[in-house]
Amino acid sequence: MKEYIKSILILAVLLTFHNQILAQADVDYSGSLKWGKELKEPNNSYLAEVLGTDSEGFYALRLKTKGGLLSGNQPQKIFIEKYDEDMDLKKAQEIDLRYKKKKRDFEKMMYLNGQFYLLTSFNNIAHKANYLFVQSVSKKSLRLNKKIKKVAETPARDEYREGKFNFHISKDSSKVLIYSQLPNQKKAQERFSLQVFDNNFEQIWEKNISLPFPDNRFAVTDYRVDNKGNVYLLGILYENTSGFLKRNTTYQYVILAYNENGEQEEQYDVSLRGKFITDLTFRVGKDGKLVCSGFYSDKGTYSTKGTYFFHLDPKTREVSNKNYKEFEFDFVTEYMSDRKKRKARKAKDGGRRDAELYQYSLNDLILRSDGGAVLIAEQYYVERDDNFNNGFNSPYYGYYNRYNNFNNRVDYYYHYNDIIVVNIKPNGEIQWASRIPKRQETSNDGGYYSSYAMAIVRDKICFVYNENGKNFGAKKNNRRYKFNGSNSILAITEVGTDGSINTYPLGSNKEQGIITRPKVCKQIGKKEMVIFGEKGKRFKFGGLEL
Repeated sequence: MKEYIKSILILAVLLTFHNQILAQADVDYSGSLKWGKELKEPNNSYLAEVLGTDSEGFYALRLKTKGGLLSGNQPQKIFIEKYDEDMDLKKAQEIDLRYKKKKRDFEKMMYLNGQFYLLTSFNNIAHKANYLFVQSVSKKSLRLNKKIKKVAETPARDEYREGKFNFHISKDSSKVLIYSQLPNQKKAQERFSLQVFDNNFEQIWEKNISLPFPDNRFAVTDYRVDNKGNVYLLGILYENTSGFLKRNTTYQYVILAYNENGEQEEQYDVSLRGKFITDLTFRVGKDGKLVCSGFYSDKGTYSTKGTYFFHLDPKTREVSNKNYKEFEFDFVTEYMSDRKKRKARKAKDGGRRDAELYQYSLNDLILRSDGGAVLIAEQYYVERDDNFNNGFNSPYYGYYNRYNNFNNRVDYYYHYNDIIVVNIKPNGEIQWASRIPKRQETSNDGGYYSSYAMAIVRDKICFVYNENGKNFGAKKNNRRYKFNGSNSILAITEVGTDGSINTYPLGSNKEQGIITRPKVCKQIGKKEMVIFGEKGKRFKFGGLEL
């Protein structure tokens, strides 16, 4: 009798566990995902980005590169592809990178005011200069217009290390910034060139800048142009040259502003009293003030202890709405195993070490209509594993090639984990902070199928990413199964105005015969996102109604 009752209890527990899995895995998302036809891509090509959309569908950029995306090689060919509302390919046009029998390097394809612009460069070794050209592309035929215009030129003593161009488009797409670092001079100041254009590539202003510190102690990390054509640079200033080679806590952030067509220059040294700023990002608000936010830690450490926020007026240099907040213990340890959480609590209570976050990258700062902001970050890091062989009995493993020469194998592991969303009030007060559990680990692929795509739908922020199907259902001891390409499903997480998190499965990647590439997916309407997936030479697009 006891054995019978025991069997019934075990069966009941199993049924309950099974029903919990079904209840969580079968929750329907209120939107819908419809996939288009399966298509075949050209050899050695990859989809680089979704460029934009119009009433007939959307446009995408494809690059054909020797060695593929991770090779770092210049594209040999580029294509513009047009897709209709059913996600079906309607037209693909190759863009010729040659001009007067000379090969140009592809720089960027821009979509401004419903017009495509191709930017290419040509390194003139004889003149030791790199030239930047712009050409418009017919939206109807997707062919290059013959008229070509040189818009920038920079010295380039070495075609591989100098003369590079960088770009930024203003929020309203009315201004284009072309930024390039000028060649270094021994023991000289950091120098760079700024050029601002309208959205027809007519130049508004240009200026060569020399900074008041040596180039071996300063590194530009971000650059932006606002809707009025003002330019802002964010950089890191190291106390000495050794910090430049190996990042440590002997540096500070600096914001450089160039207003009034570059005639008015300002420098702001960013600091928090008693705190060390580990990361900083900024945006330009509607009132012209800079909205700054990021992470901080205690002096002498490099982990993330909390977040901060402030407004900076470029004209008066006044700092306002300054606030910072330490992450709570439960937030930091939310998705730890019970064992690790107990260990962290013991360390905190014993005064040895507070629980902190590590390796988070600032991905976005979204400005709220009321003057507040939403900060978004993702845990990202790369591990390198060097494997050497001194014989099969050695603890190090490697291999010999067919010529019997020793080779060492180097593996890179790409980690894209939890997403942090921090909601900040206009006065700088941290309203709430939410954390989306995510664990993605792949090797030797650059994180090709990892990270996430984001969309803003009314009062919600949506994140789309690849998940391990085992994470939908009851999990033992708060365990999180990693996504590594197998057992892969597409998931969406909605973050509400109160910081609530709801995650839903959107469907199996395996059933579609592809794996979604979140870094290429893009919001193309108020409630619509283009989803892209591929595997081998097969690919397809999907339309996600949000």
